[in-house]
Amino acid sequence: MYQHELAFANGLADRSADIGYGLFHGDGLEIRRKADRTVVTQADISIEAMVREQVAAAFPDDHVLGEEEGGDDRSTGRVWIVDPIDATANYARGIPIWATLIALQVDGDLVLGLVSAPAIGERYEAVRGGGARMNGRVIRVSEIDRLADAQLFWGGMGTWLDRFRDGVLDLMQSASRTRGFGDFWGHALVARGAGEAMMEPELNIWDYAAFQVVVEEAGGRVTQVDGSPTRHGGSAVSSNGVLHDEILERLSG
Repeated sequence: MYQHELAFANGLADRSADIGYGLFHGDGLEIRRKADRTVVTQADISIEAMVREQVAAAFPDDHVLGEEEGGDDRSTGRVWIVDPIDATANYARGIPIWATLIALQVDGDLVLGLVSAPAIGERYEAVRGGGARMNGRVIRVSEIDRLADAQLFWGGMGTWLDRFRDGVLDLMQSASRTRGFGDFWGHALVARGAGEAMMEPELNIWDYAAFQVVVEEAGGRVTQVDGSPTRHGGSAVSSNGVLHDEILERLSG
């Protein structure tokens, strides 16, 4: 199921890579700050416009929800959710850790996720019930079941330390290794078994929709810090599943 949509999403990712990678290595990249002070480039705008055009042509009854132009996160019908450039701040500074994130939500359920990171040559994809892959190879989360052996990833530490200082310090001192692999990549590393958990204090649906399907189809688990389902504007913890409850317990103190 959804193989046609997955092929379509891969086509979108190919087109997005051409746009994003071309501008990434070009001169005169246009960069500005939005009202919320986050960065946006012409790559973000161009990729999302392309996705909307392609979805309208291929699936005229479907809707699109994107970071740049918004849309309707409806609980019925089919909604393509897109972050044209995740980690735009990296992209704007010439750091190759950025990706186009594409997900499909059907009647409120995330059923397809694709994470395309062309500058580092990685593409992750998953359809519900079909497992997860990186560059065509099946991937699985790790089986590490002791925090003392675990590698943990974090986004920016500011909000974490403001809201969960004691829990964060406890986890950092208890884990074998911690690294700040922010944005999509920390979650992708969890999905492929290169780490045991990735934690972010606040994400929008276009930030997490794609990687959530990939992580869960790789055998992992994704929730908010309090264990509830992910939601727009909430937190996100991806893990190998085995350590999930312990991590949430320690974070919440």
